Amino acid sequence: MAQVVPSSDSQWHTVTIRIPFLTAEHATIAKRVIDVDRELQPHVVKRTLEVEGETLVCTFETFTVRLARLTTNAFLENVDLVIRTIGEFGDEAAAYSTSK
Repeated sequence: MAQVVPSSDSQWHTVTIRIPFLTAEHATIAKRVIDVDRELQPHVVKRTLEVEGETLVCTFETFTVRLARLTTNAFLENVDLVIRTIGEFGDEAAAYSTSK
């Protein structure tokens, strides 16, 4: 099957999501966890993750609006899991790492 790749930047759809965290450390943890998983179709989905203070900023550039929706949904599911994990284990993990 032939792949259609956009020929110019004007054909890409851009979505930027800003997720506030309680601390810059939590935002950095989320970035590191999510950054491990690469996009499955890098020729039609480009993702950049940055931490700005206590905020995780993710920008997606996708070839279609449908890909923007699917990619955003998957990203938000990952963020939800990270937030719940930090909420459940964050204090214990911090206490454990400082006691060593």
